[in-house]
Amino acid sequence: MTGVQLYTVRDQLAADRDGTLRRIAGIGYDSVEPFDPMADPAGFRQVADDLGLSVSSTHAYALLGQESGPVFDAIATIGTDLAIIPGGIAHEEFTTHDGLSRTADLLNGLAEQAAEHDVRIGYHNHWWEIEPRIDGRHALEALADLLAPEVFLEVDTYWAAVGGADVPDLLRGLSSRTLALHVKDGPGVKDAPHTAVGAGVMPVRDILAAAPGALRIVELDSCEGDVFAALADSHAYLEAS
Repeated sequence: MTGVQLYTVRDQLAADRDGTLRRIAGIGYDSVEPFDPMADPAGFRQVADDLGLSVSSTHAYALLGQESGPVFDAIATIGTDLAIIPGGIAHEEFTTHDGLSRTADLLNGLAEQAAEHDVRIGYHNHWWEIEPRIDGRHALEALADLLAPEVFLEVDTYWAAVGGADVPDLLRGLSSRTLALHVKDGPGVKDAPHTAVGAGVMPVRDILAAAPGALRIVELDSCEGDVFAALADSHAYLEAS
């Protein structure tokens, strides 16, 4: 299954949600990952269903800042049972043992709430969970040891590389935790636009081989040129990989 994190087309969604989803389906993607399940969940689900798009998972930043019940209701409405925390935790928490313990307690507590709604909680990394080393290991690896078994990881492979990881090696070590990958490409630095998957410096095929069972979700945080062309090129590359 190959999907798109809809943050990639956030501006296009804001202007024309239905048309944007139609273009994604037309490229050949079979799933999407919303970044805000609270945005008209029933209407979103109807359009996705009509286009044959499944909802693989959703980011759920709102779980950190408001009453969780309505968020879990929205997650159920859009049709997924995987809710991912995509940030919102202070970067400094990934630099010490105590910070990692607090982060794990937060995620494990959310997982207990989520289980009451038949939802699993995941965590999505950026570079700041990779760059710090805790006892010689990337902070994300140390955090994984503290998480309840039901908490999974969505490894953003590009940000892992930017943070200094050997991404295939990282994925092999986290294989039991990793349910999804954010697949993206580019020059491998923090502040430059991304490219279509396969057009940058990332060892994409080695990454995919290291986590063969994980969901493949394309995300381009920013993109030079036409984003739909980049999504089409990314889809073609992944289908051939």
